[in-house]
Amino acid sequence: MNQTRIQSVRRTALTAALLAGTAFAGCAPAFAIDAGAPVNGPAVAPAARPLADFSGLVTQVKPAVVSITTRFKATPAALEGAPQFGPQGLPFPFSQMFPHGMPRGGDSQPGGEARGSGFIISADGTIVTNNHVVKDATKVTVTLDDGTELQAKVVGRDPRTDIAVIKVSADRKLPYIELGQSRDVKPGEWVVAMGNPFGLGGSVTAGIVSAVSRDIGSGPYDQFIQIDAPINHGNSGGPLFTQDGKVIGMNTAIYSPSGGSVGIGFAIPSDMIRTISTQLVAQGQVTRGFIGVEAQALTGPTAKALHVPENGGALLAGVKAGGPAAEAGLEPGDIIQAVNGTKIANPKDLALSIAAVPPGKTARLSVLHEGKTQEITLKVGQLPGEQQAEARETTPQPGPRIGLGLAPLSPELRAQLNVPEGVKGAVVRAVENGSPAEQAGLRPGDVIVAVGRQKVDAPASTVQAIRAALEGQDHSVALRIIRDGAPAFVAVNTDSDAASG
Repeated sequence: MNQTRIQSVRRTALTAALLAGTAFAGCAPAFAIDAGAPVNGPAVAPAARPLADFSGLVTQVKPAVVSITTRFKATPAALEGAPQFGPQGLPFPFSQMFPHGMPRGGDSQPGGEARGSGFIISADGTIVTNNHVVKDATKVTVTLDDGTELQAKVVGRDPRTDIAVIKVSADRKLPYIELGQSRDVKPGEWVVAMGNPFGLGGSVTAGIVSAVSRDIGSGPYDQFIQIDAPINHGNSGGPLFTQDGKVIGMNTAIYSPSGGSVGIGFAIPSDMIRTISTQLVAQGQVTRGFIGVEAQALTGPTAKALHVPENGGALLAGVKAGGPAAEAGLEPGDIIQAVNGTKIANPKDLALSIAAVPPGKTARLSVLHEGKTQEITLKVGQLPGEQQAEARETTPQPGPRIGLGLAPLSPELRAQLNVPEGVKGAVVRAVENGSPAEQAGLRPGDVIVAVGRQKVDAPASTVQAIRAALEGQDHSVALRIIRDGAPAFVAVNTDSDAASG
């Protein structure tokens, strides 16, 4: 064989080898041929390897998962002038996923009814769910897996973490699920979510953990587990569990431009559920530590200017006069680097660490002051505004109401909602079910730019103008809005049948 022929054969063999390697690296063969079988004999496919099977796990956990139906006042809630978007200026689709921006957080029904999910954590009928599922409820009904309906009492609620505890009384011990250790959860781990999406009780979805300790701007204690298991309306309060049957989270929110699942869901970690639920069961409320500081992150130019590493602690931008930190001698410019030996990398770490210290107890802080590290011990106070939340009807607030929640028109929202530059107003964040605003056709994403002929430029001025307009005898108001880039007037009448309840 001549040299040219040899090179050709080698090239052909090399090409075949490369192609074979590519094919087998990219996908597994459909079947394998027994090396001992005749070359021309029949190909025998081995037994198929089963995909992940969660049926046994679901059978084990399902009896402890419940459906929750709440009745709430059909009369409209007060106008809310304060912004309720996250402090980080989150994009508008997040308003449709948060309990703050998603009406009731469950499947809303006519007549002031909504559905959500929950799970039993004790044989005595103690149930954990989301605060937004039972908030403002006048009646809470729990449906067990076997169809039994029981009236529930709200033990306590914690709006800051969106956790609530309710309790039912049964004539037997109830099946329950144990809370696992969410601190051990890792991205890529298989998880199963269960709940009551769209009122379809006992539904199961599976996926993986996409990320942990997510801060999505809903509050200072964000530590969400991000998952890709489909989560929809009504899943709120349902458990997220691992393959050992331990709950490692509670389904709470989704990111959704459309209102349905797009594969980005968030769950409250079980370690936080355990801490909060224990306090709610014991005393009906949550108490958190407080030292009276305002902190900011140490990143980029700030860290460089202060000659400290990025994320090297929480920089104190303000210290509340008369607070525990001020009394201990802390000053603006100090950097808290550790609390009770736990490293602090950012303000969220600081908030979580201080909140975990019982009021009245002492905390040991490692503080960088004028370039020198100091150990400071102070007595932790109680975070102001922590109150017990009850299941009774809330006392109506004075003044007319049409059932809107408003938020500022940020630059991000202006772009997403196609609002022309120079136009000012307030974004409709939420519309209460059964309210005059809902009857008038208002919806989240509308931008109120004027009340009658009076222009408005923020939630506060919008609330003030609406209340002034509703003081007239006809109890109606004309709102000029921008929807999908086009202006329109919407008339809201507070004397409608829907508003009368």
